[in-house]
Order: sequence, then structure tokens, then C-alpha cells
Amino acid sequence: MDADGLRRLLARTAELAADHLEADLETPVSRPVAVTELVAALGGPLPVAPSDPLEVVEALARDAAPGLVRTNGGRYFGFVEGGVLPASLAADWLSSTYDQNPAFHVLSPTAAALELVCSGWLLDLLRLPPDASVGFTTGAQLANVAGLAAARGEVLRRVGWDVDADGLPGAPPVTVVVGEERHATIGRALRFLGLGERRVIVVPADDQGRMQPGPLRDAISDGPAIVCAQAGNVNTGASDPFRAICETAHEAGAWVHVDGAFGLWAAASPAHRHLVDGVDLADSWATDGHKWLNVPYDGGFVICADPEAHRRAMTLSASYLARADGGRDGTDWTPESSRRARVFATWAALRSLGRDGVGDLVARCCAHTHEFVRLLADDPEVTVLNEVVLNQALVRVAADDARTLAVAAEVQREGVVWLGTTVRRGVTSLRISVSDQATTDEDIEVAAAAVRRAIATTA
Repeated sequence: MDADGLRRLLARTAELAADHLEADLETPVSRPVAVTELVAALGGPLPVAPSDPLEVVEALARDAAPGLVRTNGGRYFGFVEGGVLPASLAADWLSSTYDQNPAFHVLSPTAAALELVCSGWLLDLLRLPPDASVGFTTGAQLANVAGLAAARGEVLRRVGWDVDADGLPGAPPVTVVVGEERHATIGRALRFLGLGERRVIVVPADDQGRMQPGPLRDAISDGPAIVCAQAGNVNTGASDPFRAICETAHEAGAWVHVDGAFGLWAAASPAHRHLVDGVDLADSWATDGHKWLNVPYDGGFVICADPEAHRRAMTLSASYLARADGGRDGTDWTPESSRRARVFATWAALRSLGRDGVGDLVARCCAHTHEFVRLLADDPEVTVLNEVVLNQALVRVAADDARTLAVAAEVQREGVVWLGTTVRRGVTSLRISVSDQATTDEDIEVAAAAVRRAIATTA
């Protein structure tokens, strides 16, 4: 393809992207479509001959459309999914254009520099130790893996065992303590790391899902131990009492890791940072950018108060891998080697919003959740099941599982907005989550009206 053809291709792609973002509000957030239909439209035998790139992009935009969920249009309230900030979207396009690999400084000095800049900005924004290390991961799942890998290596090193060299066979057992309502990614990370999901000691949670610090001390053994705390319960939005947890765990010599996929961002909002009081006392943290920071998928961060423990767990070396003195080698901080330079989108998000903008985004989403609940709470059939402290709300209809599921199905069928259900402590509810920068007051009114219509329709 010559230069003129490439420009035409990119210009048309930009038009198709703008058309998607500017779709009429009557366009369903999600529509029922069978995967067989999508496979038939997008598949068939692999073409033998090359295809015109413009034709390929036009076909993708046309045939993919029926199966796309409009998670970034302001009216998606299902899973905790952020939208996409304009500056971050544009920067993400450029990151694909530049095609940089931030694994080593020598591969992209710019990507390395941006990771250093964004590390400082993130630590400042989240009010975490300024000398902590930061790795840029696909999301909180791999950030949990990296943080817990650093924890595993350090608590074993303190008792004279080098897990990186000698592995787990013969190592002193590591006690892992978790809250009753930890996220599923914690168990998965423990499986990846050979620590086992069934071997954990579970500390009870209160009615909002917060770990109770009282029983914690008895749960920690005298040997190597890791405590997994949580910022932002995926159902209630509540955060664990970090100050009490960290003080108790550290007195016993345990490492504290915080899974803060979305809840850690409460620290960026002056009105909500009290919810994560004491979180800075932990030893490692995991959070997402593609949730409340509203960068495109994928983007997450692992942060560690002990950079040497972090580096020991993640570092990669080989004779042909050139390292630059004083440079940043991104592979020292993440489980990946080659990876896309997702830091471009993170830098653009932070630069475009600034400190106040991030705080306002968090606070606005929380206010939208409160308003959503307020607009529903007048209905005598509606029960709000949690203290709405952040951006998550649980709503039950007619005190009945089947009716609640029917309401969710009707909302999804109508397609004006999208929300789903959850089961917490054996009770089914609608789960409302607001984390898209595009959501407006009008969107909340439209969403509440859609739920009220569904309640009336299913009566």
C-alpha cells in the first residue's frame, strides 16, 4: 500500500470509529445475536489471495457491529467497565502506530520515559509511597499475580528460602489469609503461584463484605504469611479497614497485598479517600486503568513498596538482552516480556484529566450511583441491599430472585441500557455499577426509567 492509500485507509477508519462513538442514542447498548451468526458473517474459509485493507476494515465495521456491546456510551451499568477518554483513545491509536515494546529501555526510550513519568503520577494520585515501584500490566489479574509473587518471594526470603532459585518444593509453608468476599482473581493468582486456592485461611466479613480485623491475628501463623485485603468489594463497593489490617499483619511479620481493581481510585477523590484510609500502609497493590481511569482495554498497574522484592520476582535476563544504565526496563516489573506500550493511553488520560479531573470523575460516578438508587428507591417493590458508599449498588425486586432476574432480562431485552445481576450470600440482586466518564445525569434518568418499566412489565 502506498502512502496515499494508507492515508485513505486511516482516514476512513477514523470515520468508522467516530460513527460508532456518535451512534444515535436509540442504538441498543446490547442486542441479542447468536455467535453462529457472527461466525458466519466474519468467518468462512481463510481467503487464499490477499484482500484490500480498506475492504477488510469496512467488512469488520459492518459485520462486527451486531455483536458489539456499547460499554463506552454512558449507558452501560453492568460489570465494572470504564469507558474511553478521548485523549486516551487517540493516544492508544498512536501506540499501535508507533508499535513500541517497553520491555527494555533500548527498545523504546520514549515508552520507558512515559512509564517513569506515569509511575510518579499514579503514586501521587493514589497517595501511595513515592518510592514504590510500578509495573504496567494487562489488568488487575496480572497485577495481583505480580504483587503476590513479590510477596511470596519476600516472605520466604525472610526465613532463608530463595523461591526464585529453588522453587516451592521443600520451602516453608506460606500462610495466605483472605477475606470472605475477596475477588475471584485472588484465588486464580494463588493457583498460578503454586500457593493453592484451597489452602487459604478465610477471615469473616461484615454485612458489607469488609474483612473483620478482629480474627485476623489468630489467622496469621508464625511463619511466612501474606494477607490479601480488598479496596472496593465488587458487589457493595466497600473497602476493608486497611489501617487495622496492616498494623495487625505487620506486627505478625506478614506482607499485606491489596486488590484494588477499582476501589483504590477512591484515594483520588477528596470526598471518598476516607474509604481507603490506611491503604498506603500495605506492601503491594493491584489496580486497573481500564476501569475508573477510563483508558482503553487493556491497562492495569501493580505497585510495590519494596522495589527489590518486586524486581526479584519479575526480572528477566539473557545474554542478548541489552540493558541501559539508568534506564527503565519494563520487564523487571511485570509478568510479561514483549507487550504493547499501553502506557501511552495512561499518560494521555492522566495528562488530559489532571489531578482534579480524576477526582471529579470518581466523585461524579459515585454521585450517579446514589442518584440511580434514589430514583428507584421510591418503588415499594425495590429494596437496596447495600450501603452505597462508592459506585456500586445492589437492588432487589419484590424480595424475589425470579422477579429480580426477570427485571434484568427485560432491561437487557429492551436494550436502552444494560445491567446484570449478582448473587451475594445466596440472594439475587441487580448490580448497578457506574464507572464510565461518558455517563450523564440524563443517562441515569433514562436508566432508572428503564428499570421501572421492567418492574412494571414483569409484575
